[in-house]
Amino acid sequence: MNTNQLARVASLVGEPARTGMLVALMDGRALTAHELANAGRVTPATASRHLALLVEAGLLRLEKQGRHRYHRLASADVARLLEGIMQLAAASSPAPHRVATGPRDAALRLARTCYDHLAGGLAVAIADRLVDEGAVVIEEDTAVVTDKAAAALAGLGLDAEALQADGRSTRPPCRPCLDWGERRMHLAGRLGALLCSHCLQQGWLLRKPQTRALQLTPAGAIALRDWLGTERWQSLVDG
Repeated sequence: MNTNQLARVASLVGEPARTGMLVALMDGRALTAHELANAGRVTPATASRHLALLVEAGLLRLEKQGRHRYHRLASADVARLLEGIMQLAAASSPAPHRVATGPRDAALRLARTCYDHLAGGLAVAIADRLVDEGAVVIEEDTAVVTDKAAAALAGLGLDAEALQADGRSTRPPCRPCLDWGERRMHLAGRLGALLCSHCLQQGWLLRKPQTRALQLTPAGAIALRDWLGTERWQSLVDG
């Protein structure tokens, strides 16, 4: 074992500002440098130096989406490392500072369009359900639709065969897309577009004028609650 590298990783994790940044990322979201500066209670310039060291050491991964840059934990191994340290910490330690992300408008946070697919807390909840069912497997920047998708989508009244390309499209059946508000993945590609159009066609979601926000209807609340499950739905509406 390279003890020098072990000591380096320990020193990186052990610095209070960097610890605050890493803990803020433990819920699986990706955050901007400015948001992580707030989490670490340091200036943006100081945060940039800390983040560069964490990326260089392989503890964080930098993701670019348009002109925006986000940082997230590099792997599940990093999360397990931090979780182990947190378990060893004193039970009386103050709760970590939670970072507020995304749009302040509650409607935008719940459901909105992201180009032609669904975004927001609802979209992330749908993606989580499909992943839990084994219908979609997300690995890094790719997503694969499995043979379990038909059964999972049938509960929404969707036919998985609709995901088949028409022969002219080069668009992937599914791809992960980092959600601006939740900082976790929702689904884009043909599956993401299909979910969005289906919710609109069924009247579960309604477009609102002059905004990307989508209005959840009473019928949509019932249908989506029944499909997502009470626990996941309650977490969504309480969020």
